[in-house]
Amino acid sequence: MGQIILKDVTKSFGGVEVIKPLNLEIEDGEFVVFVGPSGCGKSTLLRLIAGLEDVTSGQILIDGQDATATPPARRKLAMVFQSYALYPHMTVAKNIAFPLRMAKMDRKTIDAKVRQAAATLNLTDYLHRRPGQLSGGQRQRVAIGRAIVREPAAFLFDEPLSNLDAALRVNMRLEISQLHNDLETTMIYVTHDQVEAMTMADKIVVLSAGQIEQVGSPLDLYRNPRNKFVAGFIGSPKMNFIDGAEAARHDADTIGIRPEHITLSTGEGAWPGTVSVSEHLGSDTFLHVKVDGIGTVTARSDGEFGVHHGDRVYLSPAPDKIYRFDAAGHAI
Repeated sequence: MGQIILKDVTKSFGGVEVIKPLNLEIEDGEFVVFVGPSGCGKSTLLRLIAGLEDVTSGQILIDGQDATATPPARRKLAMVFQSYALYPHMTVAKNIAFPLRMAKMDRKTIDAKVRQAAATLNLTDYLHRRPGQLSGGQRQRVAIGRAIVREPAAFLFDEPLSNLDAALRVNMRLEISQLHNDLETTMIYVTHDQVEAMTMADKIVVLSAGQIEQVGSPLDLYRNPRNKFVAGFIGSPKMNFIDGAEAARHDADTIGIRPEHITLSTGEGAWPGTVSVSEHLGSDTFLHVKVDGIGTVTARSDGEFGVHHGDRVYLSPAPDKIYRFDAAGHAI
């Protein structure tokens, strides 16, 4: 079991309220991602769930039991930090076994659990190595293995891939997703990277300035953002926002259009402009175009669209993909 419910949870440091009254339900077995910019409160919220920070007010329920005042060690949660926090003098096997040894389990049970975790994480051949002999991705798997052996009600990941290079991040993203499929255990994952959120989550919680902006599946948030903040945060490259006369023509204070919903042409179109930067990525081309009377607009095309700096192009937004927002930034 791994249901976690937050009821009117707040957190203040001195007179500063960093988590505003917040309600959230995380169902057993869900992969939930907290995402938002630096300083939005996502790591603080995770630490409140883990018990590493005390709530200022409100309740945290774990599997129906009030855990608000329960010490971290008794919450049946396992946390994986951004830093691997491995013991450099211990082997992989001893690092994974450490929480079980602290719980004074018998040697036979510990060995069995370590072997099982190592097999799950493809670490069997590395059990006798020390952390200094491993790659960054392998060390992160050891840290995850140390969490797995505890058989927690939920795993809490605090930006676990931030210290890895781009290729390793992709590999570990896939491995953590596969691990969730294999274990079917609740996972809460904190990241500022919306690509990680979109590709891994069953449910995304978008946070800003200590409050929840929107909760939903990746496609829900992509297709139906509640406001400009969510619309601009979800999607890569980010949504274009346009004010002025073009927005007024759609009876809005601001309109939004995603780069992938703009058709490009060198012949004709709704918005004429000049290419300022072209980013050729092979399968895709991203163009940053100075559109007459509007400003810079990012558009996405296939990799064969061969235009460059200074070329004249025409952009046509898909009429049914234009998002409308009022003066307060709320979706209309």
